[in-house]
Amino acid sequence: MTTRILPAVGDIDAARAVTTLLSQLPDAEPAAPVPDSTQLIDTLARLAGEALDELPEVVLVHERIGPVPALELIREVALRFPAVGVVLVTADAGPGLFSAAMDSGARGLVTLPLSYEELASRVQSASQWAAGVRRHLGSGGEVMAGPGGVVVTVSGAKGGVGTTLAAVQLALAAQASGHSAALVDLDLQTGDVGSYLDVQFRRSIVDLAGIQDITPRVLQDAVFGHESGLSLLLAPKDGERGEEVTDRSVRQVISSLRSRHAVVVIDCGSQMNTANAAAVEMADTALLLTTPDVVCVRAAKRLVRMWTRLQIRKAEETVVVVNRYSRATEIQPPLIQKITGTRVAGTTVPAAFKELQGAVDAGRLHDLEAKSTVKQALWGLAGELGLVSADAMAARGHRRNRGDRGSIGLRRRGRGEDTQGRQGGHG
Repeated sequence: MTTRILPAVGDIDAARAVTTLLSQLPDAEPAAPVPDSTQLIDTLARLAGEALDELPEVVLVHERIGPVPALELIREVALRFPAVGVVLVTADAGPGLFSAAMDSGARGLVTLPLSYEELASRVQSASQWAAGVRRHLGSGGEVMAGPGGVVVTVSGAKGGVGTTLAAVQLALAAQASGHSAALVDLDLQTGDVGSYLDVQFRRSIVDLAGIQDITPRVLQDAVFGHESGLSLLLAPKDGERGEEVTDRSVRQVISSLRSRHAVVVIDCGSQMNTANAAAVEMADTALLLTTPDVVCVRAAKRLVRMWTRLQIRKAEETVVVVNRYSRATEIQPPLIQKITGTRVAGTTVPAAFKELQGAVDAGRLHDLEAKSTVKQALWGLAGELGLVSADAMAARGHRRNRGDRGSIGLRRRGRGEDTQGRQGGHG
């Protein structure tokens, strides 16, 4: 049986050495190495979307892969693609790393410098394990396969641009269309998703921060089941506790949620930190909300450049959503796209606070009337992003609200409102 092997190696010399040795293994079919964690996940997601059998049997993860650390990457691959055997390539052969790698989901560990015998043994073992999982899946087993749910992050160019309202409505649209949806509040210091949805709940994402292995039971204890059907993971009530949430814990939380929900929407606020930066990096679609004014568009440009410099997200992989849009404004979507270097969503959101005020003041955005133009626009955006089906949109009578640009096809891949933001951060 041919064993397909996908190496994930960032260093050119190391990639060449790994590829050369893999090509000598019997019945091995090594693919071209992928240079970073993002391309590895994208490649596996694309293959899984075609068919389970298109996935490689074995993935080799080099210890110096980035930007996601090797063990975190192994955990994500193991959660999202359980029919793939992952092998860690590392210079550290100590029992501590071996145990950590196994806990993350690796099926083996190969030490550097590489030896033919050890590599062949680990690849064969991981391949046999993957074949056994696939036989189980083929016989009707319930082990999850494929890329898991879609993760969408919503960030604000600055405070008060309507990030929370957008995140809430996108999640509600996905849930209403029949998908299981989770909404995460990663505006860790000032997050207010709970207030917008009339929720009093003592648990928050902080309760998951120090847990090494998030089991379904542990996740269930921290998640609030909302009357709308949404699963809510809230920000801490005491903002200073947000510092306890690390990028590592965020990656683990997102991987756990996306393995159990079809859609995961994350409100990242407008203040960047390591936690929500990790979410943006992991997202299938990263939305950036801006209003059509000079100050906000400049802020959007700065944020996009920072994401690029820190290798969080490329500009062309970021989607800007124009909030409080009007055809009368001088700054139109094509200009915003040119300034930021991003794609701009074809759906724009109008400025219409009066129709929102009752629901916002009552803290019941889930009761917003269907005739609201803001709701129609945001649910139209959900349709553009592929979070709801066209049939589901038509059945509920929600129409799209287009800007000057046409609709864009997105692949599967913040809030910061103060009192003033509550009065204008909607659209």
